Amino acid sequence: MTDFRLRREEVLDGDQLRAMLEESPARAAQAILLAAGEGVVEAQALLGQILLDGQGIAQDQVLALRWFSIAAGHGHLMARNMLGRCHEHGWGAAADASIAAQHYRIAAEAGLDWAMYNLANLLATGRGVVVDHSQALRLYRHAAEVGHAKSMNLLGRYYEDGCHCPQNLPAARECYQRSAEAGDFRGQFSHAAVLAGEGRIDDALGWLRKALAGGNVNFLRVSSESLLGSHHPQIREMAVQYRLRLSRLTAA
Repeated sequence: MTDFRLRREEVLDGDQLRAMLEESPARAAQAILLAAGEGVVEAQALLGQILLDGQGIAQDQVLALRWFSIAAGHGHLMARNMLGRCHEHGWGAAADASIAAQHYRIAAEAGLDWAMYNLANLLATGRGVVVDHSQALRLYRHAAEVGHAKSMNLLGRYYEDGCHCPQNLPAARECYQRSAEAGDFRGQFSHAAVLAGEGRIDDALGWLRKALAGGNVNFLRVSSESLLGSHHPQIREMAVQYRLRLSRLTAA
């Protein structure tokens, strides 16, 4: 049986912590709670996450926000990013995208790819900040360079549309492929669209199935409509599968 004790001097990575929660969420949550109280920063950040999700412990967004703040104050970059997420979406505090942007910027400037991505999203849409596509593009590019799959897909969109940068279709295709291979369902859908345009229907269908397995409700709703407009019968048939999964998710 796993030893769930956490000590201040231990540095546990995300995989170890997730394994603890998968084996016994309630027992792991108690160990994480104790360790967080003893000052283990990784445990403080994880406590914020499990409180936010209600994983092995009662959901409490206000308390989650408090623990993210404590961990962020100790220099934990993902906790700082999650503070931004809480303020952006109104989890545990009133939604305020301008405060979210401040937290994202701190973590982004320290090199966290997720914070770069989240700040870029605000800059691209003008939520809480002045619209700045040049800065958003720079952040997406930087995050993509360090392996952030979602940023790869959005960088591809900029290249494909020639939006605030010269149009570069080969670069767009490369970004979509990298995003797909890295596991982002939107990147998989984008890559499938490129393959379908090249007549590689079987390959496109394979990536559409992967996107189907990982896609969320909003993605499935929008992408199913897009698939219905395809000139290829097999891809139009895939729209039915997308709608079936959408129905299951919304009924759950």
